[in-house]
Amino acid sequence: MQQSTTRLSGQQADPEFFRFEERGELDYALVLDVLHGRRLGVIFRDVIPPAARKDLTERFWASPARHHREGEPSHYVGAYHWNKDVDTYLDESAAVAEHVQQVIDAPDSPWHVFRQGVNEALREEGASLRVAQMNGRSACAALIRAWDKEGDFSLDPHEDEAQCKDPRQHGFEVQRVLDHQICAVNMCTEHTAGGRLVIWNIRPDDATRRSLGIEQTGLPYQAEALADFEELRLDIREGDVYAFNGAFVHAVDANAGNRTTVSFIMGFTDPRTVVSWT
Repeated sequence: MQQSTTRLSGQQADPEFFRFEERGELDYALVLDVLHGRRLGVIFRDVIPPAARKDLTERFWASPARHHREGEPSHYVGAYHWNKDVDTYLDESAAVAEHVQQVIDAPDSPWHVFRQGVNEALREEGASLRVAQMNGRSACAALIRAWDKEGDFSLDPHEDEAQCKDPRQHGFEVQRVLDHQICAVNMCTEHTAGGRLVIWNIRPDDATRRSLGIEQTGLPYQAEALADFEELRLDIREGDVYAFNGAFVHAVDANAGNRTTVSFIMGFTDPRTVVSWT
């Protein structure tokens, strides 16, 4: 069966859930709502100071560790866990760790500010946030990237749940997040035009993934197959920070110029622990 004609099945959320809260300042209680599955997403407008945006963006483009990724074309500093065995991911994370820190350690870094705020909010619940680990080795702290793919989407429709099912990553603690909620976090430090976040009201099930042959990747979902589902298109601007449930199919639509973000994924592994990875 052709992917474009496959009928998608899975969970659809009610209207009260399927929306983004929007704020002009950071409110970490709303982020915890996303982590706990109480809301779809939240966006904080213009919360990254202009000097921090400029400094972090310049560090990214100047980094000797910046590479160009094929397939889903982007410039990036960091490591992807997507579609690889855990040892490869952890090896790549270790190799690039100092370069990642060099980028995100800019003064007033949104990475540090956001994680500190989330950690303080989690402490009220007796929990904490840290980078994911396995056998004493750490996941990548952040992925800094700028999309440059041509077409309707600069990042094709996908979801972040399937990639955590990869048997090549058995034993990696991020797989325990599947018992909870997957929260994608993005911080926009550079933006020209376009590049909206698109999210559809469908959280695909394993039957859909099997029919599409994407059980362990969650990529791609064809726009034609998503046409029957409600969608949100959210303008993203320089200085914005946003977090949302990454188990719902989402994409980045076409952008012009540079759209540079600092990103990671996070979720509970147990009631006391939230881990992050890239």
